[in-house]
Amino acid sequence: MLHLNIQGLKDRSAWEAAGIALPRYDVEAMKARTLQRPSWVHFGAGNIFRGFLAAAQQTLLNAGVTDTGILAAESFDFQIIDKVYEPYDELSLLVRMHADGFYDKEVVASVAGGYKADCAGPDWARLVQVFQNPSLQLASFTITEKGYALTDLAGETLPVARQDFAAGPDAPRHTMSIAAALLYRRFQAGGHPIAMVSMDNCAQNGKKLREGVFAAAEAWERAGLVPAAFLAWLSDQKKVTFPWSMIDKITPHPSEQVKKALEDLGLQDMTISRTNTGTLIAPFVNAETTEYLVLEDAFPNGRPPLERAGVYFTDRATVEKAEKMKVGTCLNPLHTALAVYGCLLGYTTIAAEMADPDLRALVEHIAAEGLPVVEDPGLLSPRKFIDEVLRQRFPNPAIPDTPQRIAADTSQKLPVRYGGTLQRYTQRTDLAVSALEYIPLVFAGWCRYLLGVDDALREMPVSPDPMAPALQALLAGVKVGTPETCTDQLRPILSNAAIFGVDLYQAGLGEKTEAAFRAMLAGPGAVRTTLRRYLSERA
Repeated sequence: MLHLNIQGLKDRSAWEAAGIALPRYDVEAMKARTLQRPSWVHFGAGNIFRGFLAAAQQTLLNAGVTDTGILAAESFDFQIIDKVYEPYDELSLLVRMHADGFYDKEVVASVAGGYKADCAGPDWARLVQVFQNPSLQLASFTITEKGYALTDLAGETLPVARQDFAAGPDAPRHTMSIAAALLYRRFQAGGHPIAMVSMDNCAQNGKKLREGVFAAAEAWERAGLVPAAFLAWLSDQKKVTFPWSMIDKITPHPSEQVKKALEDLGLQDMTISRTNTGTLIAPFVNAETTEYLVLEDAFPNGRPPLERAGVYFTDRATVEKAEKMKVGTCLNPLHTALAVYGCLLGYTTIAAEMADPDLRALVEHIAAEGLPVVEDPGLLSPRKFIDEVLRQRFPNPAIPDTPQRIAADTSQKLPVRYGGTLQRYTQRTDLAVSALEYIPLVFAGWCRYLLGVDDALREMPVSPDPMAPALQALLAGVKVGTPETCTDQLRPILSNAAIFGVDLYQAGLGEKTEAAFRAMLAGPGAVRTTLRRYLSERA
């Protein structure tokens, strides 16, 4: 029997017999050094962190080019710490899934501690101490797009943010306020330099993080809760930076198939749990083998030599091009299209969708519509990137990724994944945004998805989305099977530039989206019929 904890790792021969690689360093000594002189703290303790960033740091530890690990902090879903950090001594089992069915397995031990970023909890004092330590070089974030949002659909400040702005740095709850509060403690302790690094799939993610931190700090300064000197320190790029990044690695929910394979090898306690916020979590992370991280090299207090682990360091302009290429054209928009239509058409894996000729053609056309406005970042070729996504990554049957997972928070993803393309089309004199056909078909499919009924007219769960209740209320009265029930319900949705990046009616796409949506209301099979008609008529 193999137990994923520090004591269990001491039986190295048993792990090696099971084909599982172990860390090549003294884990307990690494943890002690990290707690004494931390260099990296990460917010967002979920799968992308455990399956990519922690593994990258382990590469450096194994090579002996660094001797400290990462401290993980969770500011939203505290049960992640309870369920998969503390019981396993912060160890993770990373399963890299090859398309031929082979699993690479590695125990990742580079996480030196898992903290709940709760200002009222026992870990808060430890986090404050970490931020006060001059050795800290960076704080990174994978908190998803919605983790940066401080306003609602109407542009009003969220209640939690209003409370934070009034309470000051002693009682932060929103992750942006938490980051600002911890930076304030660093400022008070001498103001040592630090890089605050967003690694989320957001356009200009470093800018979003900076704006969130400054929103809290400026509110506190106006209320006299922090001095103006704190704002001056935050604004000094020799002291605090907010580098931009592009990250890419598909890390789906933990797979029952992988769980069984690990148990067959003798692994104990490989339980897949659902937290009270709906997150599926396990002591293992299953992920694809492909991974990219492009970072703006702006670290005023130094940084880990992550280029030794395959990370690209470059300037901001190149990062932005790489991010726009991936998030706005070459991967994420295609994922969202497959998510929406996969749910409507009854699919449960992305790989299975890629065997559907209609869906494969749809994402190929969406990619083709985005390519004319993509700038080549130089580091990565957009055309080669798309080919890798469509020929190798999405069709990989070993990756148990689901359209239902990817459909979560779609309202937050659309402006990131499609808005930039639409805006760049409007800025080009040689291209007509109104000529787009397949991108508006995604928007129509998403609105049809929000009705909660699939193409066979079966009730279908709608994945969690902070805007779903308000959007579904706007669609009240629209009935599948009776297209005439759709009158003007779509207008407040399609005209909302906060959702799509542009007002679709002003862009000449509103009526086109409405027409496709109404066609999908005709009855059973109308989604498939509409999709095929678009593909055939525009072939």
